[in-house]
Amino acid sequence: MNVALAARRADELDALAADVEAEYGVDTLVVPTDVTDEEAVEQLVAETVDTFGGLDVVVANAGTGTERGVGIDELDTEQYRTVMEVNTDGMFFTTRAAVPHLEESAGTIVFVGSFAGKFPRSGSPVYAGTKWWTRGFALSLAAQVGPDEIGVTVINPSEVRTEFGKEYRDEAELSKQRYDPGEITEPADIAAAVVFAAQQEPPNAVTEIDLYRRDKFEML
Repeated sequence: MNVALAARRADELDALAADVEAEYGVDTLVVPTDVTDEEAVEQLVAETVDTFGGLDVVVANAGTGTERGVGIDELDTEQYRTVMEVNTDGMFFTTRAAVPHLEESAGTIVFVGSFAGKFPRSGSPVYAGTKWWTRGFALSLAAQVGPDEIGVTVINPSEVRTEFGKEYRDEAELSKQRYDPGEITEPADIAAAVVFAAQQEPPNAVTEIDLYRRDKFEML
């Protein structure tokens, strides 16, 4: 299976593409994309289909958040709109462009949600709200396109060791330092969940996967 990689940073995409090609022996396509730009998302899907002949699996993973602990009365409008546009508009634009091609292949779309999309998060209510939206959108989409043999999965992880929050460097670095190996979900664990969802063949689909730390509920 060949892979199209899309994000805003072309240099990091190029490096990732080289790693994927070397490790898995597949062809890659790099398409720098801002998911809040609907024309850019449509071009991403069109270029992928033109290059590889279709879509089998789409992973909607783009996301951002607000600075944790900022009171709702202190959150500026620009930050609010950025989170809403990336986390909700981006998911919608991606889905709208991909669904016709996934119908042709009886493919799968995987949304990366969050623990925050199932349980209240006092430190980041706007981010949490977008993840409740993601989960509701994914489950409702599954009801709409399931009869067309499109699989829809939403994966809800708790803490994951990523660059998430890099807009707030101190917070991102603190997150990296807070957990030792084995104490936090790794990106490879999320990837394995995506693969599991994508491997399901019609008429089956895995609608939802919760991937939490085993002690997550003790931390609440």
